[in-house]
Amino acid sequence: MLLRLVPEFELRRDVVPWLAAQGWAAALDTSENSSALYVVNVERNGKIIYTWKGSQRNTHIGLYDLQSKQNEHLYTFEKDLHIISCSVNNERTLLAVSFRHYTEDETASQLLQSVSKYLTLLIEIHPINNVRVLKAVDSCVRVQFLYPVEDRNASTESRLLLVSEDKYIEQFDIRVVAEEEQKVVIQKSGQLPRAKVADDLVWAQWDMMEQRLFYIVPKESKSTLRCVQFYPDENFNSILESHLDISVNDTQLKLVNFGYDYCQDQGVASKSLNLQVFTSKAGGLCVCCSLACDTPDEITYSIYFLHKGYNKTFTVSLERTESHQLKEVAFMNLDYYVAAYLPGQFLHLLNIQHPDLLCHSLFLTGEDARIDTLQNCPIRSPLVSTVLDCEAGSLYAVSISDSTLLQLLQKSKQDSERLAALHCALLYFQHTEDLEMQIIRWMSENLSTCHSFDPIQEFIVASLYCRMCPETQNLDKLLPYTSLLDWIGVVPGVICATDIISLPVLEFQNSKGFWEKLSSNLESVKYAEPQLHYHNNVLRREWRNLSEEREERRTTAYLRNIFENAKKVLSHLDTWDSEARLVPLFEEEDYQQQLLMGLMVAQLKDHLMRHLQYVGKKKIDQIVLDYVANLLNLIHRIMKEVWRRYQLHSCVFCFDKRGSAGEFAVFHIMSRILEAANGMCMPLPPGFHTLHLGLGVRCLPLHTLLHYIDIGVLQLTETCVRKLLKDLDDTEQNEKLKLSIVMRLPEALGQKVRQFWNHPINANIIARKYVKVLLENLGNRQCSRSVPERFSVPVEFLPLNYLTSMLTEIENQGVHPYEKQDHVNARFVEEMALKHTMTFLGLRYS
Repeated sequence: MLLRLVPEFELRRDVVPWLAAQGWAAALDTSENSSALYVVNVERNGKIIYTWKGSQRNTHIGLYDLQSKQNEHLYTFEKDLHIISCSVNNERTLLAVSFRHYTEDETASQLLQSVSKYLTLLIEIHPINNVRVLKAVDSCVRVQFLYPVEDRNASTESRLLLVSEDKYIEQFDIRVVAEEEQKVVIQKSGQLPRAKVADDLVWAQWDMMEQRLFYIVPKESKSTLRCVQFYPDENFNSILESHLDISVNDTQLKLVNFGYDYCQDQGVASKSLNLQVFTSKAGGLCVCCSLACDTPDEITYSIYFLHKGYNKTFTVSLERTESHQLKEVAFMNLDYYVAAYLPGQFLHLLNIQHPDLLCHSLFLTGEDARIDTLQNCPIRSPLVSTVLDCEAGSLYAVSISDSTLLQLLQKSKQDSERLAALHCALLYFQHTEDLEMQIIRWMSENLSTCHSFDPIQEFIVASLYCRMCPETQNLDKLLPYTSLLDWIGVVPGVICATDIISLPVLEFQNSKGFWEKLSSNLESVKYAEPQLHYHNNVLRREWRNLSEEREERRTTAYLRNIFENAKKVLSHLDTWDSEARLVPLFEEEDYQQQLLMGLMVAQLKDHLMRHLQYVGKKKIDQIVLDYVANLLNLIHRIMKEVWRRYQLHSCVFCFDKRGSAGEFAVFHIMSRILEAANGMCMPLPPGFHTLHLGLGVRCLPLHTLLHYIDIGVLQLTETCVRKLLKDLDDTEQNEKLKLSIVMRLPEALGQKVRQFWNHPINANIIARKYVKVLLENLGNRQCSRSVPERFSVPVEFLPLNYLTSMLTEIENQGVHPYEKQDHVNARFVEEMALKHTMTFLGLRYS
């Protein structure tokens, strides 16, 4: 099961034993009344309010503290009442209760002489003292105390929200004073000050953690979502307004997180809009909505990603329908994800931060979507990563199972599931070493099974995104989070339609936290967010131009700065300990890779400087260096895990034996790493090409090896070629290998390493190259000096005499292409020519 539920509170476990100890165990016989014991509310500070019936059918209200794991009795009514709503203030000195008569034939004199159907009371409970009637009406009322910021000293004022079924919300200001013996009473005996918060609403939701009120006001064919933010300084103001294409014709008010009256909520839910608003730490704002569907074999729900400016409507074909199964989708807030859950049918995990591509959200059916503890029961999500089973009275902490994600990666046959599981594992668990190791192991086994994406590219890009973005605000809008530009695949059984919606309007000043992040997200949408993410198109073009030396206007100072950037990156690499040295990477200079490193640093820095001007140059320099260094470390991490898995060691860089099956597997993985890096224009760690070539020499037949070199899969490096020429003896097979390698060496590299192969064939090649380069230089210098008529070389072979004399004359003019090899000169060319001719004629040279 993908979602793991851990019970934080259960009525049967945490309350029933305490009631039995207090002598109220007889009240728990629920055969006559299933609502004898039930949860009424969950407060911001982790206090759970519940109610039960006493032995004399009295109605009791109790409180359970999640932190201290202690129960507390708050109040007792000497009547059989049905509690609708209840809330206690932060100091636990005041209790607000809304209830109706338990039986319809109660007389007015039996309960406070009231003739109204519903009563709302304000009760002093420190100690139990006065009772004040706030409302006596025929419509249902919900109550909710506001909570100040945490760690604030006890306040002498409490604020209480009253939500009326008549579609209005008002706030009461209640001042208390402390009397003798720590007795707390309400200060004024007259009318309590009140203020209208909202009216004409058809739906409302309370966000207890952030003290926000979301509500919807219908307007013709559309609806308007508004949000009121309550502040610790006792003020509140409307901060958000958003127009939604949702037609609301409900005549009955639907409330979310204003207490939990299971019986009444069931009746309202059957004919009301199923809608919830979720927020995330990263500034995400989602409206999740589903209406009862008349079609028995499908269900439709919509997610309005207000922070992105569009909504997605999903139509899901149901596998089977049974009359007793619920047809209402339950929504759960998991911060980075929103879960849409239909018991017995599906579980849809939607990525809030990156909802544009369907493949980044995980859709499961069957056993994979099952949540055993939440089968066919109404649930609520009062807090982030928390669900309340209203019927059972249980509060669960919800988390995503990392082991199930790994199982999905391993067993799934669909690329969309693999990609969604990969991103979920990296985004949700935020750089867990053990999880990374298992993902790398999965990648190494499934490089050829993913057809629509490259798992190595996705792992590197997504891992970098998750590591870097928490460091700086708005960095998540500038760094790439996926290697995919679009997704043309489908999710079986799901039809998705995307619609552009108008952006919310925010009205706030100097607000921090969520509202600031939401505002930043909306600004990104206005300025075409996809264009803000860093792309490698310019980097690839610039790297190619500098590599091929086409840009003559590039100055030496520019290149010097590029390579200085590369040196800084290499100095930021993790210190590779003895275990890391398991992979025999060599600290060598690689011109092409250092050029790419330096260019990436320069271009990523320019990109961030344009959009993060308030951060500062020093901070951006550090971000960029960390980004490129982390990239190299990730590639090294992949290689280290693969090396360990196949139990290889440093002797693989010897050429006296053929490679094992494990070495061939590692060679294949390194080839895929190279392909992924080339595709994303990413640099590779120092020594990667040397190790790759060494494995290729050990594992591949000669014709395949040479083919890989010719097409650029394997690159000839000085370290590897030098070792190959020095270590291998000159058997016929080895001579063929060495000659094939030497013939393919670039000129600059050839001058450095050919001298390490003391063989006539190699000497002949050196002589030919020397003559070619010397004559090319002669043409470039346009030498006008005549060739002398007398030759200083006493050889009776006129063509050779003429060539040797010409080369000597050129050398005398200061042209010497092989300055580091003093023995390579005209005399050397003459000697090699004579040796070659004598060998060709079958004569003995002395």
